[in-house]
Amino acid sequence: MPISPGLFAQQTFTVTDGDTADALGSGDLPVLGTPRLLAWCEATTCDALAADLTDAETSVGTRVALEHLAPSPVGRELAVTASVSHVDGRLVRFTVAATDGGKLVGSGEVTRVVVDRSRFLGRLG
Repeated sequence: MPISPGLFAQQTFTVTDGDTADALGSGDLPVLGTPRLLAWCEATTCDALAADLTDAETSVGTRVALEHLAPSPVGRELAVTASVSHVDGRLVRFTVAATDGGKLVGSGEVTRVVVDRSRFLGRLG
């Protein structure tokens, strides 16, 4: 099935002690760290693509622009959404957003490229 703009996924994540800036080394505060927010955004883009890829295909991240706009404490539940905004052949661009109780915590854009698994791994030498 061809990937088209509008393809959408949403996932829910709960901030744990291991997700904090302090735990991830991206700061020293006990709030959601930006690296984890990015990982959750990427995971949601992968989830959006999952049903449209064959077993021989996967996608790899190639570009990210993310704004982390507000803190989220341990225990808070975030909803992360990813929506395909542009497709150009194998390149798929997503608009991503994370909300904490309806409040926008992060937003941005994630670009992925669909690749053949074997061929991609074969390039590792």
